[in-house]
Amino acid sequence: MRTEITPGQTSDYLGFDLVMVDNLPCPRVLLADRGYDADRMRKKMDARDVLTQIPMRKSRKMRVGVDHSLYRLRNLVERCFNKLKNARRVATRYDKTAESFLGFIDITSIRLWFRHLST
Repeated sequence: MRTEITPGQTSDYLGFDLVMVDNLPCPRVLLADRGYDADRMRKKMDARDVLTQIPMRKSRKMRVGVDHSLYRLRNLVERCFNKLKNARRVATRYDKTAESFLGFIDITSIRLWFRHLST
């Protein structure tokens, strides 16, 4: 999992570039919400041979389809964020610095991973 912090008013487009850096292992599928529906992102992922499953915005002129059975897996990601936010310190962001906040997200993620391994 890769985490980055952006200002609250920042668009999803800018956060995408921070998270999808080329030095990471290449994913096979990108599941994202409508906030990531941009031709630039789709072209970037096509160049890396990544299947994109992003529902199109209502204002999109060129229609793009989505495999709904594959897109349902995005629910797993949303549930992971929900479990991360169960840690009160993550949900309310008590930490003053970005480094300590990201560190606590890492600690919470490891804790969730250990719970998953033990079941």
